[in-house]
Amino acid sequence: MATMISGNRGHTINSFKRQNALGVHNTDGGEDEISNLPDSILLHILSYLPIRDVVGTCILSTRWKNLWTCVENIDFDDSFLYSRGVFGYPMKVTCFMHFVHKVLQLREESDIKKFRLSCRVCFSASHVCSWLSAVIRHNVQDLDLCLFVEEPFMLPQCVFSSKTLTSLKLEMNCVLELPISTFFPLLRTLHLCLVTFRDDSSTQRLFSGCPMLQELAILDCEWMNLKQVAISISSLKNLIIDDLPFFGSTDDLKGCEIKIDAASLSFLKYSGYLSNEICLYNLSPSVNASIHIPILYEKRNQIALRAAKLFRGLHKISAAKISSRAIESLFIADLEKDRLPVFYNLTHLELSMELESHTIGPLQELLQCLPRLQSLHFSEGVDRCMHLCEDDWNLRSVPPCFLSSLKTVRYSNFHGNDTEIFFLRNLLKNAIVLEKLNIVCSKRPFGDLKKQKEFKDQLQSLHGVSVSCAIKFM
Repeated sequence: MATMISGNRGHTINSFKRQNALGVHNTDGGEDEISNLPDSILLHILSYLPIRDVVGTCILSTRWKNLWTCVENIDFDDSFLYSRGVFGYPMKVTCFMHFVHKVLQLREESDIKKFRLSCRVCFSASHVCSWLSAVIRHNVQDLDLCLFVEEPFMLPQCVFSSKTLTSLKLEMNCVLELPISTFFPLLRTLHLCLVTFRDDSSTQRLFSGCPMLQELAILDCEWMNLKQVAISISSLKNLIIDDLPFFGSTDDLKGCEIKIDAASLSFLKYSGYLSNEICLYNLSPSVNASIHIPILYEKRNQIALRAAKLFRGLHKISAAKISSRAIESLFIADLEKDRLPVFYNLTHLELSMELESHTIGPLQELLQCLPRLQSLHFSEGVDRCMHLCEDDWNLRSVPPCFLSSLKTVRYSNFHGNDTEIFFLRNLLKNAIVLEKLNIVCSKRPFGDLKKQKEFKDQLQSLHGVSVSCAIKFM
């Protein structure tokens, strides 16, 4: 039955909407196909509709009068104020609050699976706390809150001691006030966006109170009140930290020391200026890392030191996606050459930004630290404005992986200009064990077989290019 519902869900929901508009009953006086479905399936269909449409079904017939009160997924969004209300009329702020209150008040005793509340305009602390308390009493599992707050605000205590929450997503542009006791025994997903952490102790309680957490996302949050915090969660698998944009002063990047100890981690993504110091411990070789560090030239030496420390914690990883700016930040300061470890396990590297003239040198330095690299992906190609001559990328010292392990190179966003030809020919000349060069063209004209053959001949015309390397246009 579950498979049948999944396969026909779109057709059934569209049919429901059409017949809902017609008053559910057909012109012959007989019941329509929707009315013949059991309540469980009708509730499943209703869970995919906007809450105003769900509540609107109460006027269809006696059977539908109270059915909506058992729907598992509820989504309130005050963008209704700018569109249509429950029955097709514009909704006022007071009406929205009354609507939310009534829906929760009239709800049956059945549990709520997912509850989303977005209040960008009509925020009221007392109303929000009342609504959330009611939702927690209904054993909500997935709680998604977007609250634009103009004054200090604390979520009700019951939210931070819920025994049923498995997912909590909180976007709130104010200080995150936390109670003395914080414990989520079943929480597996925690997303925090735009919040300002109050202090070390309360923030530490939050992270320590999630023993089953598997996914943690900290997006554009403010750490300025913190000095040191540890994220030590043995069950954590996915960690995303986005410190963009930069809020601090360029005079000093004091920031917070964030210690991350997550032995089960499989995916790590960091984006930011390293205004906070990231220290990684006990990461396994299976971690796939994505790192983007924009250049802040005023503090480039300090950022380089922090970048090196971040990468030292990644020395066991097997795959990485790194922006060219992050690579540049590693080598932008005149520091000791041995500050980076050798990445013996790293076999796949993707460059997530265009390669520019001033990042070619740092890339060469990084490749020296990757002796077992097997695949290299230039996902954005090279800067088309860069003027690269035949000998501009002659390597001072050929990376060990070019001589022993690099088997596949993928070059995306190919335009077919001279700079790209020179770049790829130099790569082919030095990567003597390369087996595949896959070139993804940026525009349809390069799908022309004649042009592809012309570019292929130019790449292979260099004396010494291995005939065993297969060049494929994609």
